[in-house]
Amino acid sequence: MTVDLVVRNCTVVTPAGRTPDAGVAVEDGEIVAVGRSDRLPDADRALDAEGNVLVPGIVDGHIHNREPGLEYKEDWESATRAAAAGGVTTVVGMPNTDPVIDRPDHLELKFERGEASAHVDFQSYAVVTSENLDLIPAIDEAGALGFKIFLGSTVGDVPPPNDGEIIEAMEKIRETDKRLGFHEENGEIIDHYTEKFRAEGRNEPIDHSHSRPVIAEQEAVERMLTFAEETGAKIHMFHVSSGSAAEAVARGKERGVDVTAETTPHYLWFSEEVMREKGNPARIQPPIRNAEERAKLWEVGIDDGAIDSIATDHAPHTPEEKKVDDPFGNTWEAISGFVGLETEVPVMLTFVDQGRLTMEEWVRRHSTRPARIWGMYPQKGSLQVGTDADFTIVDPDREWTLEDADELHSKNCVTPFIGESFTGKAVATVVRGEIVAEDGDVVGESGYGTRVDVDT
Repeated sequence: MTVDLVVRNCTVVTPAGRTPDAGVAVEDGEIVAVGRSDRLPDADRALDAEGNVLVPGIVDGHIHNREPGLEYKEDWESATRAAAAGGVTTVVGMPNTDPVIDRPDHLELKFERGEASAHVDFQSYAVVTSENLDLIPAIDEAGALGFKIFLGSTVGDVPPPNDGEIIEAMEKIRETDKRLGFHEENGEIIDHYTEKFRAEGRNEPIDHSHSRPVIAEQEAVERMLTFAEETGAKIHMFHVSSGSAAEAVARGKERGVDVTAETTPHYLWFSEEVMREKGNPARIQPPIRNAEERAKLWEVGIDDGAIDSIATDHAPHTPEEKKVDDPFGNTWEAISGFVGLETEVPVMLTFVDQGRLTMEEWVRRHSTRPARIWGMYPQKGSLQVGTDADFTIVDPDREWTLEDADELHSKNCVTPFIGESFTGKAVATVVRGEIVAEDGDVVGESGYGTRVDVDT
């Protein structure tokens, strides 16, 4: 028997454990064997992993690809090019585009654009507003991965429904068996402090962070947990930034609420001191928290398990929008968000190298668990025979520093990770049996990526 592709000479790692001197065999885009290198079949193409580690393809359930409508910031092609280079095999786009993804035809447009240009596989959320509650069943039928509500102000200024409408939305989404995620910040608290700080002339980047206090995040989590407990909806907390919010998630889980939560590499890596060191390029919503909240996020979220998954909130903006040339200028004239698709794997591997978590635990949170949360498992997030041949090969020992934004593949590459040093890097990315990136070079074709079918 000869297959299309065989990868040999690696350690295969899944949440269940690791197998040394092993590999994977692929035929017609699916995994046909996983096992010891010397027991794998011959292949038309063989890839020597050179002793590195092979894991199920990384799933990033939270990116802003900006298409349709904001392509000057990013588009499906550039976002998924960055994903491929960074070792990410599946991405999920956010709905705050132009037009917003709030009805079936807008969702179908987003899918069509992705099919035309994506390098890796993809999906999309749809937004819930006061105007589209009756469209939830039709959006579900159109194939949305899940739903999202922006509770606080965000890029695109998508207004949230009121609390009664949120409860009604939860009841409707419960019937679809899909999950409703939140940008969980209390907008009234944020608006109060933003207006207060601006009136007082508090215009430094750290002031933006303090205008969005932890209580704004914690209260929003608690409120949505209460609503979900009442309605029986499945909910998700995007980009949990603080240990206090992670504690709220943990309390919800203890009460039996079907709640999942993610955090990002930047909340685990940085403290709010980065705002004083790097300024507006590190501005993001929710903001990066103080060292005490970061320590609690690690303890409660990672060590004790309140946080289910890792994602980036990859959010490209132009250098002008980020005030790169004036990083400590008036923060209210800057915009929030930065890229993350090419630093997420190195950050998490660095934590593995530091002993903060095991390789198996990293894989569970960055591949298997997000695929399960959003109904893509086992086609994504596993190395099971008969599933999509998505995997990422990483060199866990490679030491390197991100010297310049020009090393990255997005259209706009502002990130506070410039100048940071890592141990670990993706060296090959395989999507449905095709090598789409090697050693940081994207070798796959635009348009190869396809929409992921959802199994709820």
